[in-house]
Amino acid sequence: MSLWPHAICNETFEGWDHARVCSTAAGLGYQGLELAPFTLAPRITQCDAATRKQVRDTAERAGLKIIGLHWLLARTEGYQVTSPDPVVRANTAAYLGELAVACRDFGGDLMVFGSPLQRKIPAGATHGQATDWFIDTFRQVVPHLEKTGVRLLLEPLAPTEADFLQTAREGDAMLDRLNHPLFGLHLDVKAMCGDEAAPAEIIRKHYHRLGHFHANDANRRAPGMGETDFLPILQALRDIQYRGYLSIEVFDYTPDPETIAREGLRHLREVEARLTGA
Repeated sequence: MSLWPHAICNETFEGWDHARVCSTAAGLGYQGLELAPFTLAPRITQCDAATRKQVRDTAERAGLKIIGLHWLLARTEGYQVTSPDPVVRANTAAYLGELAVACRDFGGDLMVFGSPLQRKIPAGATHGQATDWFIDTFRQVVPHLEKTGVRLLLEPLAPTEADFLQTAREGDAMLDRLNHPLFGLHLDVKAMCGDEAAPAEIIRKHYHRLGHFHANDANRRAPGMGETDFLPILQALRDIQYRGYLSIEVFDYTPDPETIAREGLRHLREVEARLTGA
């Protein structure tokens, strides 16, 4: 028996219809599905109530729970959480609020904020200014989170991917300032491999704020498709009594979606079996 439920991000199956994604993921042994909004519509507001219900019902009929959303602002224009323009920040916060409503409608309760292009330090601005603008944007999202009960989780990304919020330590500092229980930390193996310490150490240090976890290799492929050792990583998650999903997210879609989903899950289960002696 697995130590954790497993999920996979739906953009892995690019070009597949939602029903096929759900039946394939469930058939491989996944319990959860994580949605990237751009796979549903250019803007989440274009995904109406009937469509949201259909997406949720299709997943549930297959035996999957939609756990939440990620890539929140990907492939959008006009949104920036670090913008010096208060109107842009307000519009961005309002859109994140719309995403929270959609997340609830799909049956999910978490949103992962990565979106490196929409959190860049503006030209001519300091890191401190960008931080203040970032905090202001997310404080405006609070009423939407409280209304929906959705948690918003900050995702540190390595310097090769983002120029802002690059470490779990920085994420902790942001969360100290936001000071609200519906904000938390999201950790991603690939990103942690570019952080200030080994992934297992980061997990143990920041366990109290960990709300979700992405499993992938440092090479941007699925677990087991590179050199990353998942044994100490999963041992750390077990030690801190993490009870959330292990959600596979890849950025290299070779050789094909079904192989990625099958082999990534197989590797996680093999490592879990080594932990339990099963």
